[in-house]
Amino acid sequence: MYTAHPDRYTDLPYRRSGRSGLKLPALSLGLWHNFGPDRPVETQRAILRRAFDLGITHFDLANNYGPPPGSAESALGEALKADFTPYRDELVISTKAGYLMWPGPYGEWGSRKSVLSSLDQSLTRLGLDHVDIFYSHRFDPETPLEETMGALHSAVQQGKALYVGVSNYSAEQTRDAARILGELGTPLLIHQPRYSLLDRRPEEQGLLDTLDDLQVGSIVYSPLEQGLLTGRYLDGIPEDSRAASDSPFLKSDAVTEDLVGRLRALNEIAASRGQTLAQMALAWVLRGGRITSALVGASSTKQLEDSVGAIRNLEFDPDDLARIDAIVQT
Repeated sequence: MYTAHPDRYTDLPYRRSGRSGLKLPALSLGLWHNFGPDRPVETQRAILRRAFDLGITHFDLANNYGPPPGSAESALGEALKADFTPYRDELVISTKAGYLMWPGPYGEWGSRKSVLSSLDQSLTRLGLDHVDIFYSHRFDPETPLEETMGALHSAVQQGKALYVGVSNYSAEQTRDAARILGELGTPLLIHQPRYSLLDRRPEEQGLLDTLDDLQVGSIVYSPLEQGLLTGRYLDGIPEDSRAASDSPFLKSDAVTEDLVGRLRALNEIAASRGQTLAQMALAWVLRGGRITSALVGASSTKQLEDSVGAIRNLEFDPDDLARIDAIVQT
């Protein structure tokens, strides 16, 4: 029987999501790639237990996470039953709807039919009566935003979600979503964009400014840029890496000699800070407190522990930031 570490709330900082009352750990665990039938169950359980022992109280999913789609939710559902039943009220569980999940016209996007059916399926796989955060995973250009946001509002009204969020929405779409939800009486809690040292679109396209203005939280995914910022690619493409398998999320031709040179230069800065490249990349997105939380994946407890080590140094002096910008933006 798993017993959580008594000092689990000692080290990891928690940040308030926007103007809500909900605090999230600075690092949250994303169950995107590493939770499914192709991974040993005990490894998955060990990662979840270690995460909670380190103070990571937020586990993030989507209906289609796996592979295959749905398997990450099922894996977490089994782990919740086996290890976390006494700790459910200490956990924040989130899931999403919007990407392709089942055949036919209702298996994706943002119709009320799709969004609420997806949530019911997710709850069944998770073995829960509600999730803490339910997201619209992507903007649907063919469905009125009022319908999609109305479905999120209904999820709260039905007691199937405590809070709602959006992911992969532009600044303008986010502003419209927040307005509609506000009128319905269900505030927009949080936005989940892709953001990293190497992908700064939330800054460049005004999304972070919009979230500041709306007082909406932010939790970023791919802060390690699909593994590029973990240090694994400092000598090219490892045989067992995501790029070597030509994953749809990281193609081998993206790992150019120029990119490897930049990664090595960034790694030198990280070393001068007493950090691994992954730790510096996580510290960079968390710098200044503007981002509520950063999502990390993990294929082992060791990898997870390395990520959590980032919190020991979240400060950057202006020279370090300028050097990083010079490497990334030239």
